[in-house]
Amino acid sequence: MKVLIADALSPSALDIFKERGIEAVSRPGLSPAELKEIIAGYDGLAVRSATKVTREILAAASALKVVGRAGIGVDTIDVAAATQRGVVVMNAPHGNAVTTAEHAIAMMLALARKIPQANAATHAGRWEKERFVGVELAGKVLGIVGCGNIGSIVADRAHGLKMRVIAYDPYLSEERARDLGVERVELDALLARADIVTLHTPLTETTRHMIDAKALRKAKRGVRIVNCARGELIVEADLKAAIESGHVAGAALDVFSQEPARTNPLFGLEQVIATPHLGASTSEAQEKVAVQIAEQMSDFLLTGAVANAVNMPSVTAEEAPRLKPYIKLAQQLGSLAGQLTRSGIRSVTIEYEGLAAGLNTRPLTAAALSGLLSPMLDHVNMVNAPVLARERDISLTEVKHDRPTDYQTLIRLTLETDRRRRDVAGTLFGGDKPRLVEIKGIPIEAELGRHMLYLTNEDKPGFIGRLGTLLGAAGVNIATFHLGRSAPGADAIALVEIDQPVSGSLLAELRRIPNVMQAESLSF
Repeated sequence: MKVLIADALSPSALDIFKERGIEAVSRPGLSPAELKEIIAGYDGLAVRSATKVTREILAAASALKVVGRAGIGVDTIDVAAATQRGVVVMNAPHGNAVTTAEHAIAMMLALARKIPQANAATHAGRWEKERFVGVELAGKVLGIVGCGNIGSIVADRAHGLKMRVIAYDPYLSEERARDLGVERVELDALLARADIVTLHTPLTETTRHMIDAKALRKAKRGVRIVNCARGELIVEADLKAAIESGHVAGAALDVFSQEPARTNPLFGLEQVIATPHLGASTSEAQEKVAVQIAEQMSDFLLTGAVANAVNMPSVTAEEAPRLKPYIKLAQQLGSLAGQLTRSGIRSVTIEYEGLAAGLNTRPLTAAALSGLLSPMLDHVNMVNAPVLARERDISLTEVKHDRPTDYQTLIRLTLETDRRRRDVAGTLFGGDKPRLVEIKGIPIEAELGRHMLYLTNEDKPGFIGRLGTLLGAAGVNIATFHLGRSAPGADAIALVEIDQPVSGSLLAELRRIPNVMQAESLSF
């Protein structure tokens, strides 16, 4: 396994990769062209905010399995393109939360008391006490936009400053708001009431430019704006106009629409405090996010554990070994169904019974879909399979049954196609050995080997002899032989494990055996 560290990270990250047996190469400062040229040789890519992981970079990353962002924001990564290519994107959302929250509080205090301006004047030999009269934060209303990891810490610190805190966050529950001691409000109400507005929301198509001229007109006159989240949350030209008109008293900004910010419409305004994206820039935070992302990437590459992924269900390090045989079973069931399907898939139902129903089933469902779609599409895995299914209008239903079953654990996959309904079911023997136990309602116990023959036929004498004769004449050795039937003389199924794949001509001969309705060569 090989990981490229494309931005400056703490040396601890290199140490962790090395301790886990992963080769890590640190190459900060690569140009996009240089990164594109070398990325094909790496299984993992660790970045901060400087490196842009674009669709073009991902297209060149033929071996890439995971991109790790040492921080919370992933807007510098084309997550949609990564998902399409089956690349996990994970971040480190907690490592710099305290540091960024503290920076936001520091910016509020600096803005309220005009500390940077007073510092510059005093250093210049000017004693201008009257010019730098500030305002107290105690008793003021703080409006927090985005009350997640960082916003909730800001709320806690603001209570210590005796501020009244209101918050806008579509995902903030009433119970969580009570726990945080904040009043949950809509954005317009927050703007109308807040003395200070601080932004802590991710950049999405919904939040991009959310603070524009229209929003600022709704804000309380004399409001102060703090942004330690993402520059593009604010329309900077509109904020400049609001400051120059006196409607907005000032702003403290750690982030900008274009970074590094060499020029900006807000630069040069005395009412604006600007810092160069320092929210996560403490030694403690840099250490924490580097360690966290290196551990997460190592766990994923070595064990399949998925933590803090933005495009795949999480699998804890404790869950990974327990889920591993279930994931294999789900993939095999999906692959079997996919290889036997010759028409468009309309819907997929995945049922979990017994012990399987009590597991984290989202990764298992993703595994089943990846097995199902792999015979039809290239480069399908657990990351992109759910997206590919949605793109093809395949309806997905997941069901957990709390009912008695013949098996301690069971997974059943049912397809509805343009032509028929097909279901397969499997279990684990000994807790970790996948076994097929049913096809189309016909009981059959089989271990799926690398090369398999699948045949359906009418249950008539002579079939097994003719099959064995043809395989023997072609030099194809039988490893295992499994039979099942719905009733004597009715539909029957044969699953035969063989030591090598069969040729097209032999498959055609098998299909000509009397009473054979279907013969397929399968691989797992």
